[in-house]
Amino acid sequence: MELILSAGIGALAASGIYLLLRPRTYQVVIGLSLLSYAVNLFIFSMGRLRVNAPPVLEPGGAGDLLRYTDPVPQALVLTAIVIGFAMTALFLVVLLVSRGFTGTDHVDGREPPRGD
Repeated sequence: MELILSAGIGALAASGIYLLLRPRTYQVVIGLSLLSYAVNLFIFSMGRLRVNAPPVLEPGGAGDLLRYTDPVPQALVLTAIVIGFAMTALFLVVLLVSRGFTGTDHVDGREPPRGD
Protein backbone atom coordinates (compact mmCIF):
# COMPACT_ATOMS: atom_id res chain seq x y z
CA MET A 1 0.00 0.00 0.00
CA GLU A 2 2.89 2.37 0.75
CA LEU A 3 4.36 1.89 -2.73
CA ILE A 4 1.07 2.73 -4.44
CA LEU A 5 0.58 5.79 -2.25
CA SER A 6 4.11 7.06 -2.85
CA ALA A 7 3.73 6.51 -6.61
CA GLY A 8 0.44 8.43 -6.53
CA ILE A 9 2.02 11.29 -4.60
CA GLY A 10 4.89 11.40 -7.09
CA ALA A 11 2.54 11.38 -10.09
CA LEU A 12 0.39 14.14 -8.61
CA ALA A 13 3.43 16.27 -7.76
CA ALA A 14 5.00 15.78 -11.20
CA SER A 15 1.74 16.58 -12.99
CA GLY A 16 1.20 19.62 -10.78
CA ILE A 17 4.68 21.00 -11.42
CA TYR A 18 4.35 20.39 -15.16
CA LEU A 19 1.00 22.21 -15.31
CA LEU A 20 2.29 24.98 -13.05
CA LEU A 21 4.97 25.80 -15.62
CA ARG A 22 2.45 26.07 -18.50
CA PRO A 23 1.62 29.51 -19.93
CA ARG A 24 -2.19 29.43 -19.54
CA THR A 25 -3.95 30.42 -16.34
CA TYR A 26 -6.37 27.49 -16.24
CA GLN A 27 -3.44 25.08 -16.43
CA VAL A 28 -1.72 26.95 -13.60
CA VAL A 29 -4.83 26.65 -11.39
CA ILE A 30 -5.13 22.91 -12.06
CA GLY A 31 -1.38 22.51 -11.41
CA LEU A 32 -1.67 24.27 -8.05
CA SER A 33 -4.60 22.05 -7.12
CA LEU A 34 -2.73 18.86 -8.04
CA LEU A 35 0.34 20.00 -6.13
CA SER A 36 -1.74 20.76 -3.03
CA TYR A 37 -3.35 17.30 -3.27
CA ALA A 38 0.12 15.74 -3.41
CA VAL A 39 1.23 17.66 -0.33
CA ASN A 40 -1.97 16.73 1.52
CA LEU A 41 -1.47 13.05 0.74
CA PHE A 42 2.17 13.31 1.88
CA ILE A 43 1.14 14.89 5.19
CA PHE A 44 -1.63 12.31 5.61
CA SER A 45 0.79 9.45 5.01
CA MET A 46 3.08 10.75 7.77
CA GLY A 47 0.51 9.60 10.35
CA ARG A 48 1.05 5.94 9.40
CA LEU A 49 -1.20 4.06 7.03
CA ARG A 50 -3.54 1.92 9.10
CA VAL A 51 -6.82 0.27 8.12
CA ASN A 52 -9.69 0.10 10.64
CA ALA A 53 -7.67 1.71 13.42
CA PRO A 54 -9.35 4.39 15.55
CA PRO A 55 -7.72 7.85 15.43
CA VAL A 56 -8.28 8.62 19.13
CA LEU A 57 -7.93 6.70 22.36
CA GLU A 58 -11.05 5.00 23.64
CA PRO A 59 -12.14 5.72 27.24
CA GLY A 60 -10.89 3.02 29.54
CA GLY A 61 -8.80 1.48 26.79
CA ALA A 62 -5.23 0.48 27.18
CA GLY A 63 -2.55 2.94 26.11
CA ASP A 64 -1.05 0.77 23.38
CA LEU A 65 -0.09 3.36 20.80
CA LEU A 66 0.55 0.78 18.09
CA ARG A 67 -3.20 0.16 17.80
CA TYR A 68 -4.10 3.79 17.04
CA THR A 69 -3.40 6.19 14.25
CA ASP A 70 -2.10 9.70 14.77
CA PRO A 71 -5.01 12.19 14.47
CA VAL A 72 -2.77 15.25 14.03
CA PRO A 73 -1.99 14.66 10.31
CA GLN A 74 -5.68 14.04 9.65
CA ALA A 75 -6.60 17.35 11.29
CA LEU A 76 -3.83 19.15 9.39
CA VAL A 77 -4.99 17.72 6.05
CA LEU A 78 -8.61 18.63 6.75
CA THR A 79 -7.57 22.20 7.52
CA ALA A 80 -5.34 22.30 4.44
CA ILE A 81 -8.19 21.11 2.21
CA VAL A 82 -10.43 23.95 3.40
CA ILE A 83 -7.70 26.56 3.03
CA GLY A 84 -6.71 25.17 -0.39
CA PHE A 85 -10.30 25.37 -1.62
CA ALA A 86 -10.56 29.00 -0.51
CA MET A 87 -7.22 29.87 -2.13
CA THR A 88 -8.26 28.21 -5.39
CA ALA A 89 -11.49 30.20 -5.45
CA LEU A 90 -9.61 33.45 -4.76
CA PHE A 91 -7.03 32.59 -7.41
CA LEU A 92 -9.77 31.93 -9.98
CA VAL A 93 -11.41 35.29 -9.27
CA VAL A 94 -8.09 37.13 -9.61
CA LEU A 95 -7.33 35.34 -12.88
CA LEU A 96 -10.78 36.12 -14.30
CA VAL A 97 -10.32 39.80 -13.46
CA SER A 98 -6.87 39.71 -15.05
CA ARG A 99 -8.37 38.16 -18.19
CA GLY A 100 -11.00 40.90 -18.27
CA PHE A 101 -8.35 43.63 -18.08
CA THR A 102 -5.83 42.14 -20.50
CA GLY A 103 -8.10 40.17 -22.86
CA THR A 104 -5.90 37.07 -22.72
CA ASP A 105 -5.41 34.16 -20.34
CA HIS A 106 -1.65 34.08 -20.77
CA VAL A 107 0.07 34.28 -17.37
CA ASP A 108 2.14 37.35 -18.20
CA GLY A 109 -0.68 39.05 -20.11
CA ARG A 110 1.05 38.87 -23.48
CA GLU A 111 -0.03 36.55 -26.21
CA PRO A 112 2.87 35.02 -28.15
CA PRO A 113 2.91 35.88 -31.87
CA ARG A 114 1.30 33.29 -34.07
CA GLY A 115 3.50 31.82 -36.74
CA ASP A 116 1.05 30.96 -39.51
